[in-house]
Amino acid sequence: MKILVAISNVPDTTSKIQFTDGDTKFNAAGVTFIVNPYDEWYALVRALELKEAGLAEKVTILHVGLVDSEATIRKGLALGADEAVRVDADAPDALFVAEQVAAYAKANNFDLIMVGKETINYNGASVGAMIAGLNDLPFISMAIKLDVAGNKATAEQDTDDGAQIVECDLPLVVSCAKGMAEQRIPNMRGIMAARTKPLTVIASNGSAASTSVKSFVVNPGRTTCKMLGEDSMDELVQLLHTEAKVI
Repeated sequence: MKILVAISNVPDTTSKIQFTDGDTKFNAAGVTFIVNPYDEWYALVRALELKEAGLAEKVTILHVGLVDSEATIRKGLALGADEAVRVDADAPDALFVAEQVAAYAKANNFDLIMVGKETINYNGASVGAMIAGLNDLPFISMAIKLDVAGNKATAEQDTDDGAQIVECDLPLVVSCAKGMAEQRIPNMRGIMAARTKPLTVIASNGSAASTSVKSFVVNPGRTTCKMLGEDSMDELVQLLHTEAKVI
């Protein structure tokens, strides 16, 4: 079994977010970037666990981005991925990313494609489903457990009523949520090995952006809070009608 894990390069959660060009572009100056935690901690680590259990022969990571993202790609290699591929393009939207991943996966006959449930910068949670749709593959969303036996995968998902068990034949696309695996920290041996593991750069498949950004708006953060006593029900109702805002 060959596993492909798609990873994103995202700003660290402690970064100060700013925009330029009339609030139409993210200002990356001075921002530290990391591997998207859902891709790294859950999708990639579970893929590596499947390989360590003898269920996969190779784990490949794929990223759509420019050369400045290669440091985070190398972290994926340091964790244990066998090889990495970077599609040399500044990804404009989720569909563009999905088209690149789907094209590479189809051309190289991967049995299992794994992604994090969402990225922490856009929180779109759409790339996995798009990859599956583009390649006409089954899709299991937000899985918290994944096991493979032969040509069949078994996944567990959280639902409002408890847990749901899903079985599906390979090839398959899975988006991974918290619970799938435990975070790993690269050791020195892995870091040194990552320097010599193959990182192949390929051109995009020529897809065009399907969306455009009109503007970004910075979250205003916390505002003032009015405290009311337990006997102020009438005032509370009035304030909910006159001052409360739906977010």
